[in-house]
Amino acid sequence: MVKNYNEVLYKNERMTTERLVLRKFEEGDATDILEYASDAETIANLIWEGSTTIEEAKANIYDFYWSRNGIWAIRHAESGKVIGCIDLRLAHDDDKATFGYVLNRNYWGHGYMTEALKVVLRLCFEQLKLNRVEANHFDGNAASGRVMEKAGMTYEGTARQAEKVKGVFRDCVKYGIIRDDYLRQK
Repeated sequence: MVKNYNEVLYKNERMTTERLVLRKFEEGDATDILEYASDAETIANLIWEGSTTIEEAKANIYDFYWSRNGIWAIRHAESGKVIGCIDLRLAHDDDKATFGYVLNRNYWGHGYMTEALKVVLRLCFEQLKLNRVEANHFDGNAASGRVMEKAGMTYEGTARQAEKVKGVFRDCVKYGIIRDDYLRQK
């Protein structure tokens, strides 16, 4: 078990894959954030209301993206464009984490989010030494479930009307992976 999660996250503020760079958000990312945060289809399955102005996008950087370690901008390595975000939330007492993510709709269907999630899972199990990582997606967002499955996670069940999102009760589809399964898959 790792005693100082923040130290590990700080050392991993920048992670790379073949096509992506996961890094801390920068003030100059506001235009790219606004592109995905103002798209109704991109944010339809998120609790987050999104952003409609550059000022709101900047406020997201200041108030959320910079609020703690474990929130990465997903930058497309070739173009340099920030195409999304992945957010890791640690539950120290349980040696587990949850995560959430968003990806610019123009980049859906190319495996980018699976690629980003795999590097975050590697961090969770190999460096943070967590026992479990879990996440939910809302019913009707099967693409998010496919991302989790491709990253090695397993469907664990559906909680009916578990969250009220934008005034509507939504079913939450749960996925998880434990350390032993991750190591077996590796």
